[in-house]
Amino acid sequence: MKSIIITGAGSGLGKELALRYGRLGYHLLLIGRTLKKLKDVEEQILAENGHADSFAVDISRPSEIQAFISHAGKQYTLYGLINNAGIGHFGSFEQMPHSEIEEMLRINVLGTMYMSQAILPYLAEKNEGLIMNIISTAGLRGKVNESAYAASKFAVRGFTESLQIEYAHTGIKIKAIYMGGMDTPFWDHNNFIKDRSRLRAPAEIADKILANMDKDAIIIESQK
Repeated sequence: MKSIIITGAGSGLGKELALRYGRLGYHLLLIGRTLKKLKDVEEQILAENGHADSFAVDISRPSEIQAFISHAGKQYTLYGLINNAGIGHFGSFEQMPHSEIEEMLRINVLGTMYMSQAILPYLAEKNEGLIMNIISTAGLRGKVNESAYAASKFAVRGFTESLQIEYAHTGIKIKAIYMGGMDTPFWDHNNFIKDRSRLRAPAEIADKILANMDKDAIIIESQK
């Protein structure tokens, strides 16, 4: 059975994609920093007669990524990776702490790059597979009070577009997902979005992604 790794799979879009790929017959490797949340999603997949396993992995730590991929590569048939985990800090760039800028770069950019770099040899060996990078529309255009966040997402966009060219003549498909804000726990730690009613539900975004998998870039704007 082919396995797909999903980062940040404990809630939001990562959870919804995991449920859907489970229904399509894939084995899901759910990773994130909070094992309990992952186990809850795993139980939902198993309840639908799917297959999943959960692992606590901090993608800001390359050593944890390497240990996980080394184990997973021996135990499972690695087919895909969905780089969904991300963090956002918003507000005046002049007043943004260096620690917040560095955290976004470590998780949004380096985490995505290191995860991709770790799995690619397994996909290249079989000349098939999928890497899907969840980027956000902040990777398409700059926005007020999102300068550092947008910078991290523009970096992932450049990385993704370059991989698409690099692997264009292989069986490995590289997908870029640009979506507007979603009503997820992503916003729980800040007050940047005052009215979440204008945000799409992650289940809706997940359905739109799967319905457009023939495209290399999928853009899903906010409703309002």
